[in-house]
Amino acid sequence: MVLYTPLSYHEVFPEQMEGYKYVTYQGRTLYVKETEHGELQLVQLMSTDPQDYLNTSLTPGTILENEFVQQRK
Repeated sequence: MVLYTPLSYHEVFPEQMEGYKYVTYQGRTLYVKETEHGELQLVQLMSTDPQDYLNTSLTPGTILENEFVQQRK
């Protein structure tokens, strides 16, 4: 496969950073990072539904309630 792009390799194929992971929360896929206190902080909402982005509980920087988070494999 040939990929013609002005972007660098690392911009096209980002490496998984330590402490960051994908989880499911309230039926939505989220990209989160684990804080030093073991909490999960929302980094990015992964959704195609525009209504999800209007939900104030899913804004970046929000600390998630761990008992409702499902780990993705």
